[in-house]
Amino acid sequence: MYKAYETSFRGQRLSFGEKFWNISFSYVLMIMLLGAIGVIVLYSAANGSWNPWASKQLMRFCLGFAVMFALAFVDLRWFLRYAYWFYLVVLLLLVAVEIGGHIGMGAQRWINLGFMKLQPSELMKIALVLALARYFNSATLQSIESIKGIVAPAAMVMVPVVLVMIQPDLGTAIMLLLTAGAMFFAVGVQLWKFAALLCAGAAAMPVAWHFLHNYQKNRVLTFLDPERDPLGAGYHIIQSKIALGSGGVFGKGFLGGTQSHLNFLPEKHTDFIFTMLSEEFGMIGGIVVIAINFMIIAYSYFFALRSASYFAKLMTVGLASSYFLYVVINISMVLGMLPVVGVPLPLISYGGTVIVSVMMGFGIILAANSNRMINIGKDQG
Repeated sequence: MYKAYETSFRGQRLSFGEKFWNISFSYVLMIMLLGAIGVIVLYSAANGSWNPWASKQLMRFCLGFAVMFALAFVDLRWFLRYAYWFYLVVLLLLVAVEIGGHIGMGAQRWINLGFMKLQPSELMKIALVLALARYFNSATLQSIESIKGIVAPAAMVMVPVVLVMIQPDLGTAIMLLLTAGAMFFAVGVQLWKFAALLCAGAAAMPVAWHFLHNYQKNRVLTFLDPERDPLGAGYHIIQSKIALGSGGVFGKGFLGGTQSHLNFLPEKHTDFIFTMLSEEFGMIGGIVVIAINFMIIAYSYFFALRSASYFAKLMTVGLASSYFLYVVINISMVLGMLPVVGVPLPLISYGGTVIVSVMMGFGIILAANSNRMINIGKDQG
């Protein structure tokens, strides 16, 4: 009976009502919960004030939520049809950043739109996934297993990676590479090719080291030995560990974090917000946030597994992997398990483009799940 129901939907378009009732509201609830936690922690970061961060975070989350719900009702064929166009537009925005982008914190990563600063590299995390999903959706297994067959998708990855590295934004460049790697693995690229790429990368590291900026070199050296410059490059991670340890199991209480409120903890509202949360709500609070995030990730991969469309599967795997990298890299970074590379904790760290782009990703995942019975095929783009 289930197979007959599934077959009856293939190739059809669902009505608005059918899509609405297919939405996973438990998934949406977890996203809302994370957004609320982010606003609460940013309220505390400003010493019990809505300004300058919490109020803007709430407005941006509401905007992102509206975008997410709008995308959740979009037909899968639309994503397939316009995947390359979206990729091309975002790629042109990355070029525009290089030509005349807004400079902030020593990097040129934004386009100043007046009412907000747009960070195209965040949008590229979605655009690249959609473009690769479309490419692999129409590719054969034989072409994917050949060297020639992966040249085009590899070029699609490396062009934005190079542009992002120039900004410089090492964290986003790494995320683009790893997200693409997850999609290459999902479509069946042989493991020996990954091994060859890793060996080539390892061999090129001495050369690549000379192209890193001084602050990037310091981050790597500080990761290896935080005590080498405790008042300089190592200050962030040392204070982060002190704050994490001082929170204990249950934390110091809301608005009670001494390291953060006495301004010992730098970037407490962005990259190191998980540290501040753990200082105030303890190990229990940190575990709750990690658990919610990994429930969202698990749901996302589950949605991918039950999608009838190969394009939807790949798209969802890519977006879920990107979100997974956000969470793992940020938390590992503040725990001192990875170098500090400037990756925020989504929906909790303060930010504009990051929130909207992550919510766009959630909306596309919801759309794939709502249309899970529809197999759009390879020729409907």
